[in-house]
Amino acid sequence: MPHVTVVHGSGENPVYQVGGRSFVFFRNPRPDAVDPGTGERYPDVIVFWVESEADKQALVQDGTSPFFTTAHFDGHPSVLVRACRLGELTRGELAEVVQDAWLSRASKRRAAAWLSSRSAP
Repeated sequence: MPHVTVVHGSGENPVYQVGGRSFVFFRNPRPDAVDPGTGERYPDVIVFWVESEADKQALVQDGTSPFFTTAHFDGHPSVLVRACRLGELTRGELAEVVQDAWLSRASKRRAAAWLSSRSAP
């Protein structure tokens, strides 16, 4: 994706940004994302921005989907996924989630230019 920079957040986890705005980041283990059986905090949660609440719900409403959310993210335009479950997605599905995250945070000008370049012959 164009204009992407990587900064490091707390715990030195990578935070992917476009125009200084995060669109994907790796979380530190937090008390809101835990294994329901053991209570252990998930060590591998990745956050992807989404365009809207409808987009978020489309990803998290299916209980078999690897995407989820927590009360901490209520009202926040993002979904969570554990890195250990990324293999449940096809490469194309994962690429679409990353691209949609980038588009949701890129400036209108950058988004339009990138979309235009992809449709050009």
